[in-house]
Amino acid sequence: MKTRNILATAFFALTLFTTTNIFAQKEKTVMVGGAAMYPSKNIIENAMNSKDHTTLVAAVKAADLVETLKGKGPFTVFAPTNAAFNALPKGTVETLLKPENKKMLQTILTYHVAAGNWSSADIAGAIKKAGGKAEIKTVSGGTLTAWMKGSALYITDENGKSAQVTIADVNQSNGVIHVIDAVVTPKS
Repeated sequence: MKTRNILATAFFALTLFTTTNIFAQKEKTVMVGGAAMYPSKNIIENAMNSKDHTTLVAAVKAADLVETLKGKGPFTVFAPTNAAFNALPKGTVETLLKPENKKMLQTILTYHVAAGNWSSADIAGAIKKAGGKAEIKTVSGGTLTAWMKGSALYITDENGKSAQVTIADVNQSNGVIHVIDAVVTPKS
């Protein structure tokens, strides 16, 4: 009887392990901020697990954009890391998170979002087609300029500040995230 129970337990464990591995292989995850980003989850579900994007998640919540970024999309998000937010002048993030600055925060955050699913290959193709620089319209109505230096992908905002894409093509159920190393802002 004990042998049968041990064999049944071992069979169950092997089945669970195999099923989990098949599912994990099917979903090509990317590690961001110490967490696997699953293509079956939406932008918010994945971003909430990244230790590198806690400031961005707090800002999205303060701007009431959670439901939007959980929506159908597709969206392309250029996601600044905590280090990118920390590089802003002292007090900037705290000021933006105040309820009275919600509209400004929404504008800055939606400046990091483009409609559609822009993979890094799509962006590189647009850059090549445009002769070295491609414009990407943002949800806020602004423009980002994409360009490459060697194999590195960059975006430049309307003020001339550039951010490098440090992790590209983090696929989501409702779009794609490209992790960037700076906060970009629209022309004021």
